[in-house]
Order: sequence, then structure tokens, then C-alpha cells
Amino acid sequence: MIRLANNDDFPLLVKIWLAASREAHAFIPDEFWLSQAKAMRDQYLPGAETYVACDAAGMPVGFLSLVEDSLAALFVDPAQQGKGIGSTLLRQGQSLRKGLGLCVYVNNDRAQKFYRRHGFKPVEERLDERTGERELFMQWSTT
Repeated sequence: MIRLANNDDFPLLVKIWLAASREAHAFIPDEFWLSQAKAMRDQYLPGAETYVACDAAGMPVGFLSLVEDSLAALFVDPAQQGKGIGSTLLRQGQSLRKGLGLCVYVNNDRAQKFYRRHGFKPVEERLDERTGERELFMQWSTT
């Protein structure tokens, strides 16, 4: 089941984000992710249109956040990955927009392949000044 997130979800969504970020981005120091957790809870999630994927018991196992036509976040609990949850969330986001853009770290091959499978195309490579890592801006469009 996918539903809109509410404020009560945010603490668990931050835990999912942190666990998934640490696993997918081992090339970025753990301290960076820990330093971003409060902003994720208090600024980013409340400022986005966020959809939550829930398990059979109604517990969040992943989420997608949209900010205008930007896919700002897509994270699935590492213990739940590989079950199609990320694809389901991404299709939800694509059903709500005619086009989406996102940034993915160049060193995150798994995520790049995931987005390419779902129709995203690379546009340009950039530097993420917060981490010093290269990232790839990708876009998807219905046209």
C-alpha cells in the first residue's frame, strides 16, 4: 500500500533514509549522513510531497519525496530492498508528473541502473559541494 506521509511517519522515514544512505553511499563518511538527519526530519520531509510504502502491517518500509518536478528522495529499508518497493514508489511518482529530474551519485552504480531501467536519461555530471562527490543529473519525461 502507498499513502501520503504524515508528520508521525517522519522519525521512521529518517531511520529508513539513514540506513539506506549508509548502505548505498559507503563512499561518503557516516558523519555526513548523521549531520543531515535533523534537517531531513524537520525541513526536507515536511517541505516535500512524500509517499510511503507500507508492509502488510501498515509499517512504512520505504518512501518517495517530490518537490515540484524533482525526485528529491527515494529510499527503501535495506532489509526490504529487492522486493519491488522502490519500483512501485517510483511508478507512483511518475504517475503524478509529466517529467522528473533527480541527482544520483556517480559512484552509486546500482541506483543509476535502477533509474535507467525506469526511463531516466543522464543529462549532466555535477559536483555535490556538500560531499565533494560527483553526481549525475538524470531526467525522465512522458514525451
